[in-house]
Amino acid sequence: MLAAILGETKPARILVVGAGGTAQEIIAMARLEPSWRFTAVDPSEPMLEAATQQLEANNLLERTDVHLGQVDDLPPDASYDAATLIGVLHHLAGDDAKRQLLRSIRTHLKPGAPLIVAGNQYAYASQPLLLAAWGQRWRQQGASPDEVKVKLGKILQGADPPHSEAAVQKLLHDSGFGDATRFFSSLFWGAWVTYKTV
Repeated sequence: MLAAILGETKPARILVVGAGGTAQEIIAMARLEPSWRFTAVDPSEPMLEAATQQLEANNLLERTDVHLGQVDDLPPDASYDAATLIGVLHHLAGDDAKRQLLRSIRTHLKPGAPLIVAGNQYAYASQPLLLAAWGQRWRQQGASPDEVKVKLGKILQGADPPHSEAAVQKLLHDSGFGDATRFFSSLFWGAWVTYKTV
């Protein structure tokens, strides 16, 4: 999506928020766009270390600045052509924390720059059919019935996603972004592109 927005083969600096773990976002973007550089931010040292190992294995450390901490910890003059926030918002408790992160990202984006937001968009308990389908998906991937129960119990207690697509839009508007366009949806997950308002 970002390559379609920014234009193919053009140099760009991309802020990747919540970059810890597999580093798949950066790996996928870097393969498609060899002139892009990345700043990977994550507050979890173990998750960021795992991502760093993946970046090293894919020869991407020279194109990626890795920052342990929050977006607010970046230099004030750090400016980016685009940002991604994938699988993060539902880990933040309450709308105030979500807005704070979105506003921090906005501060570091150039005027009119795009933000890709993806994550869960419903309160889990409000969608029993989607929960059941999620459980079946895990079974399909080899999880035992007991493992499915544990996974479902964990997500019901450990996350605070926005409760609707309208709630996602409101968070973005409140944080200085324009109307978001949804380009992906699967069970609880949705993905949107929005732009920093001037």
